[in-house]
Amino acid sequence: MKTPWIHLRRRAIAALAAAGLAVALAGCAGPDVREYANETPLLDLREYLTGPLTAQGIFTDRSGRVVRRFTVQMTGQWNGDEGTLDEHFRYSDGSTQRRVWRLRHHGDGRYTGQADDVVGEASGQTAGNAFHWTYTLALPVDGRVWNVHLDDWMYRMDERTVLNRSAMSKFGLHLGEVTLVFTKPAPAN
Repeated sequence: MKTPWIHLRRRAIAALAAAGLAVALAGCAGPDVREYANETPLLDLREYLTGPLTAQGIFTDRSGRVVRRFTVQMTGQWNGDEGTLDEHFRYSDGSTQRRVWRLRHHGDGRYTGQADDVVGEASGQTAGNAFHWTYTLALPVDGRVWNVHLDDWMYRMDERTVLNRSAMSKFGLHLGEVTLVFTKPAPAN
């Protein structure tokens, strides 16, 4: 027969292990977009993603090695809460790609989006100078299509510039990151 002390000790160890696991999992959680609510300049996607934009970016693998460089020419249009962002990618190997986002503003900084190579619907939220959204992208890789998860963050730096960083994963495993700098043209004098 076990003594009550040993039984209590095992319960205490199990409780500490469970608490440690909860703390570890909480430490894996990223920031909340609301943490940026007081940051400026404000990022209103309906204002920023209107008209022509350009972007330059890189894709880095999980070791941090640059695997691909690219430029993007974009045009955004909004009709009330419905918008489109027409993106034309040119990669460093000469290949091209087009993605047309169909965006919707739901109020309170909440947005959803769809594109032909997005599985389901992207959803996100703006607060202050930041925008965070997540989605699954159907990514062609060596003749196959992988559905990869993107955890996408945008930060407005000034009136013309937005920095964008997307972490890419599959089955919870980190595959790499996409880093972009969006630029609006300078206002005409």
